[in-house]
Amino acid sequence: MTVLKSTLPEPARQVTGDALQGTLVDLLGLSLMAKQAHWNVVGPRFRSIHLQLDEVVASARSYADTVAERAAALGISPDGRAETVAGTGSVAEPKEGWLQDTEVVSLLVEALEEAVVRLRDRIAATEKADLVTQDLLIQITASLEKQRWMFQAENSPL
Repeated sequence: MTVLKSTLPEPARQVTGDALQGTLVDLLGLSLMAKQAHWNVVGPRFRSIHLQLDEVVASARSYADTVAERAAALGISPDGRAETVAGTGSVAEPKEGWLQDTEVVSLLVEALEEAVVRLRDRIAATEKADLVTQDLLIQITASLEKQRWMFQAENSPL
């Protein structure tokens, strides 16, 4: 049932809705994973990584809200329920218990890279469907790539 009428034609609305829903799930999963790591990180770089994880969480949550509101503006009901995130998300989860700082860095680099790869596919998919959504996805990609770079530099051998 469509409660709100979209300004997009139905085929474009479907493509855009799929891109936004997938991105919403990725961002919510990323925020949960980063917060879990935030609570459990240990090691010599605890403080800097602990604080950097909060930046990832804040950014992912903020973008998740923007993505959900974009979907709603297009007449697409966003689904950020825990059941949906757990059932359709693909963000790697940290292991249970304490996490060594180097493990956390590697986990974040991998999770951010996977999210960026999926976002780039969604950017391509929305090129003809909705340039406004494509622009939003480009912004999110740039932000996640910056976070990935910062975490990747943490484990650099140089």
